[in-house]
Amino acid sequence: MQAWILEIMNTFGYLGIALLIMIENIFPPIPSEVILTFGGFLTTYTHLTVFGVVLTSTIGSVAGAIILYYVGRLLSKERLEKLVAGKVGKILRFKQEDIDKAMNRFERSGNSTVLVCRCVPIVRSLISIPAGMTKMPMGRFLLLTTIGSSVWNMILVNLGAFFGASWEKILFYMDHYSNIVLIVLMICAVSAFVYSKMKD
Repeated sequence: MQAWILEIMNTFGYLGIALLIMIENIFPPIPSEVILTFGGFLTTYTHLTVFGVVLTSTIGSVAGAIILYYVGRLLSKERLEKLVAGKVGKILRFKQEDIDKAMNRFERSGNSTVLVCRCVPIVRSLISIPAGMTKMPMGRFLLLTTIGSSVWNMILVNLGAFFGASWEKILFYMDHYSNIVLIVLMICAVSAFVYSKMKD
């Protein structure tokens, strides 16, 4: 996967970066770390600039986030409740109250959640879905997504430019960061689930 990502960026420059980041937002398995750090490296020997790479990658991030936001609008609370009421809910042992709690929690802290999660691997793309489900105002969603995405993109692009030809070293540390985030998320999810069952 990494080879064709680098080839697209080498061939199409800014357009390739924006397109890849948009796709990465919709399909998280495509690593933004590779795209952004290599984009930073490209600024050291091509016509591309750090500002240009950050700008186009942010445009791609926002475009992908908008698509997932509308996916969230399609996944209404009512549809989720129907799923929970069926076999899926019985298997996962979810109740309608669990959905209500999750939606209420997001509505209370949605602004900070969207902003912070745009800088967190794994959930940085998926956070757009609950934003759409809770019908967060589009203007606010775009502002928070743009700010959070810009920070993430700026950090990785500048690291890529700083490390230059050694940009791949960054991926080693980003892998560790992603693994730690995944473990923390799993612990939080299990803890929240156990806590909600104990309260019941």
